[in-house]
Amino acid sequence: MTYFKTIHPRFKLNGISFSNDSLKAFALELIKKDNFENAIGLFLRLWLSDGKDLVVHTSGSTGTPKPIIIQKEQMVNSALATGKFFNLKEGDTALLCLPASYIAGKMMLVRALVLGLEIDYVDPSSNPLEKVGKQYKFSAMVPMQVFNCIDKLHLIDILIIGGAAVSLDLKKQLKAVPNKLFETYGMTETITHIAVKEINATSFKTLPNVTISLDNRNCLVIEAPQVSNEIITTNDVVELVSKTEFKWLGRFDTIINSGGIKLNPEQIEAKLSNYIKTDFFVASLPDAVLQNKLVLLIEGEQINDDLIATLKKSTAFTSYEIPKEVYCISEFARTESGKIQRAKTLALLKK
Repeated sequence: MTYFKTIHPRFKLNGISFSNDSLKAFALELIKKDNFENAIGLFLRLWLSDGKDLVVHTSGSTGTPKPIIIQKEQMVNSALATGKFFNLKEGDTALLCLPASYIAGKMMLVRALVLGLEIDYVDPSSNPLEKVGKQYKFSAMVPMQVFNCIDKLHLIDILIIGGAAVSLDLKKQLKAVPNKLFETYGMTETITHIAVKEINATSFKTLPNVTISLDNRNCLVIEAPQVSNEIITTNDVVELVSKTEFKWLGRFDTIINSGGIKLNPEQIEAKLSNYIKTDFFVASLPDAVLQNKLVLLIEGEQINDDLIATLKKSTAFTSYEIPKEVYCISEFARTESGKIQRAKTLALLKK
């Protein structure tokens, strides 16, 4: 069956059933709009076209966004794997609240088209549930949206969270939420997630037809022939728990060598999240003695002057893990989808 040329008979968009022709016509109307609906229309037209490939772009959180060609068949396979993992059935309801200009938003639409979901869309704002009163079976959000929607998350039975790591502080708040929450691991090259974990679990579990291994840096290697033509070697340092599970430890390309000691920013940030409630990250700046010194960048309000003193008293931190300088920046550089751009934000200090 050529999924991208045939709409599942149970598929609905904003409560409306469509044929191929009527959905193409509806997409054209969306394309004429100058808001977020334009991207939805553009994607639907491309999906229903005769072309077998699509060009998508990486998020740009770790560098310049780059175009990637992916096959529609691979997107279908990804949708089927997600449907199987979460036991999604035709007629289940879904909510699209991510931009359709990025792969995560596109895949929400593909899941609905392939699995026969009844999907609604709302403005992909920082608080997408603000005007929502309906119960949904499935949705996807980035951490910033989750934080702003905590009081209404009960409206989503199964929520996957991706695009950025979920902070320890947010995880603590989510313990009181009764529905099923999952953090995802993936990238544009793998057509969104290839592994998920319950929000307070320690290990990611791979989706069907995914094989994982380590390279000589202890970075994750992904073989997922259903969604990628190539074996993907990542820069994510992980610990393999089993053939289908792994613990994410941090990014190899962000490791800081300070005075001969290798520091993992993500592990330090996990500890710092117990003390800082706003967005932040650690990085390095040149230093005459250490070559690279650890610095802390905090978004928004000024921090408590006693923070560094408090960290020095804590047994959780080594002396190398305590930031040597703290900088408060009014607003971090971010991608359109809300991911922090660390390099660009750090460059703001030099202006």
